[in-house]
Amino acid sequence: QTVDFFTPIVDDPDAYGRIAAANAVSDVYAMGATPITALAIAAFPARDFPADVVKGIFAGGLSVLRECGVALLGGHTVQDTEVKFGYAVTGVVSPRALWTNAGASAGDALLLTKPLGTGIIATAAKFGRTDADTLAGAVRSMQATNRIAAQVLRAHGDDVHGCTDVTGFGLLGHASELAAASRVR
Repeated sequence: QTVDFFTPIVDDPDAYGRIAAANAVSDVYAMGATPITALAIAAFPARDFPADVVKGIFAGGLSVLRECGVALLGGHTVQDTEVKFGYAVTGVVSPRALWTNAGASAGDALLLTKPLGTGIIATAAKFGRTDADTLAGAVRSMQATNRIAAQVLRAHGDDVHGCTDVTGFGLLGHASELAAASRVR
């Protein structure tokens, strides 16, 4: 079980909802599990916050959950000074098939399932420092889950030693965590 929610990183409500859902379910996929249920977690500034924006965020997130076969069981919304959205996701996995970030071995290959740099592109877009095509590519990547990558990796069973989801902490942050937990460099 995991929880993942954050402030908007794109302006489009539907895309933001899809990105939040993709991040949340991908945390479960990164452990070799299959996500089965989710609870929404949301915060909005005021009761008069535009309903179409709220609807777009929830609709985007729900579309990703449906693509992954995840049942939305409910959730909780609060009033806050800034928008936040995400999910608590529950998955299932055999204890023998569980992947952690503590199993890497010296000499293991590092496999990346998505391009790096989407966070940098999203930040650049906030300051008008990237073009629309570059941003659109980053948004497409951030909206994609690791469902297919997890299926491919599961087919290789014992060959997967350690796994993590490279998101908020970037490659260096997640690689450092994986190395420390696995006691490798």
